[in-house]
Amino acid sequence: MTLATPDTRIAIIGSGFAGLGIAIRLKQAGIDDFVILERADDLGGTWRDNTYPGCRCDVPSHLYSFSFAVNPDWSETYSAQPEIWDYLRRVAKEYDVLPHIRYGEDVQSARWDEREQLWCLKSTGGELTAQICVSAVGALADPRLPDIERMSEFEGEAFHSAAWNNDFDLTGKRVAVVGTGASAIQIVPRIQPRVERLYLCQRTPAWVLPHTNRRITKLERWLYRTLPPAQRLNRTQIYWGREWLVLGLAHNTNVLKPIQFLARRQIERQVRDPELRSKLMPNFTIGCKRIMLANDYYPALTKPNTEVLTGGVKELRKKSLVMADGTEREIDAIVFATGFHVTDMPIGSRVRGVGGRTLDDVWQGSPRAYLGSTVSGFPNGFFLLGPNTGLGHTSVVFMIEAQIDYVLQCIAAMDRNGWRTIDVRPEVEEAYNEEVQRKMKGTVWTAGGCHSWYLDGNGRNSTLWPRSTWRFRLQTRRFRPEEYAVRPLQPAADLEQTSASPAAR
Repeated sequence: MTLATPDTRIAIIGSGFAGLGIAIRLKQAGIDDFVILERADDLGGTWRDNTYPGCRCDVPSHLYSFSFAVNPDWSETYSAQPEIWDYLRRVAKEYDVLPHIRYGEDVQSARWDEREQLWCLKSTGGELTAQICVSAVGALADPRLPDIERMSEFEGEAFHSAAWNNDFDLTGKRVAVVGTGASAIQIVPRIQPRVERLYLCQRTPAWVLPHTNRRITKLERWLYRTLPPAQRLNRTQIYWGREWLVLGLAHNTNVLKPIQFLARRQIERQVRDPELRSKLMPNFTIGCKRIMLANDYYPALTKPNTEVLTGGVKELRKKSLVMADGTEREIDAIVFATGFHVTDMPIGSRVRGVGGRTLDDVWQGSPRAYLGSTVSGFPNGFFLLGPNTGLGHTSVVFMIEAQIDYVLQCIAAMDRNGWRTIDVRPEVEEAYNEEVQRKMKGTVWTAGGCHSWYLDGNGRNSTLWPRSTWRFRLQTRRFRPEEYAVRPLQPAADLEQTSASPAAR
C-alpha cells in the first residue's frame, strides 16, 4: 500500500517563542520542509498581543531569551513588551524562518487520518496535510472573560488586557480593572494618573515583591558584545539564582518565609490605611499563586482617585458595575485582566486523534501528556509548553528548548529508522503523569491555601512542572524508542502497529 504524500513534512501552529524556536532548530538540523501557521498578521504570540500599558516580563532579560540567540543589547534587566517582540522578529529574520510563516491562518481543526497516516489541518487559509503536527500555541493565547451577568448590556468600552484598545483614550474616564494578576499589577500604576476614577475589582489579593528592574548600562552592553562569555556567565548566575526558589515552592514552604516577610513589609510600608491594607493582605502562602513584582502598585491604590472593591463583579448594567455585595459604581470603561484559557484551551476541541477522539475527550478536564510533549492516541503530534511544563519561578524558554531538543530527537529517530509514525504508549504516559502528580503533592501550589489558575476544573495542577527545571532537561535529554509504538514508512495494508525492534533501538 502506498501512502499519500503530505503537503508538508511538519506543520507548526503558532509563531511565539515555541513556534519560532522549533522552526529555527529544524533549519539548523537541515530540515526545511515545514510551515508555521499563524492566525495573526505578525509573529510573536503573547508578546505581540499584549500591548497594554506597562506590559513587562517578570523574568530577567538575559534568561528570557533563546540560549542560541542571546541578546547583548537588552536595555533593562527586565524587558518591556516592545523590546521582547522586537527580539523575536529580529531572531526570526536572522535565522531565515520568515518565508515559512503563513499569516492569517487560524487553525480550526487538526485531524489524524488513520488510513493515510498524516495530519489534516483546516485553517482560515485553507487545508493542509502534514506528516507531523506541532502545537506551539502555548497557554497564554486565548483570553478568558469572567462569567458576569448582563455583560452585553454595558454601553461603555470593554476589552481584555490581551486585546488592549489603543484607540480608546482613558484620560478623564471612570475605569474599572477586573483582576489582580500579573497584567493588572502592571496596568493599574500606568493608568491611575490619567483616569478620573479607578476601581480595582479584586477577588483575591496577590503577594507583590519589590521590583529590582534597572537600566542596563552602556558599559555592560559593550562588555556583553565584546566578551560574550561574560553574558553567558550572567545568564547562568541568574538561572541558578532562581532555581533555588524550588526548594521553597516544591519541597519546604518554610524556605519561603523570608520572601513572604519582604512582601508583607512592602504592603505595610506603602499602605498606611489599615482598612485598605487589610483588603490587600493575602491569606495564603506566597508562591501558591504567581509571585508579582512591582514598586508602584500599592502606591497607586492609595491615591484619592482609586478604590479597591472586593468580592468579585456580579453584573454589569448600562453605565455601571455591581459587585457581589451589592456595591455599585458608575463607569465609562472596564478592563478585564482576567487571564487566559490555560487548562481548557480551545485547541483541545479542535485536535482529533485516533478514532476521532479530541484532546478534550481524552483529557476529561485534566490535560496530560508525556514530558508535556506527546499524548497517546495522537501519533506524530507534539505539544510545546504542553501540560505540566509551566513554571512559577523562572523562564519557560528553558522548558521550550528542552522540549524542542526532545522533539528533534523523535524526528531524527523516525528518519534514521524509516518510521512513518510514532505514538507514545498509554502506560508510559500514565506512569509519567502519576509520578508528576505524586511530586505535586505537598508543594505550595497544592497546599498553599489558594485556588489558582494553575488548577484545572478537576482541582488537579495540570499546568506547572513540580521540580527543578534541570531535572526536566535530564528527562528530555534522550528519546527512548521502547516508550513508543511505531509504524514503518511503508506499512502493510492492514496498518497494524508494530513496536520498535531491538535493532532500531
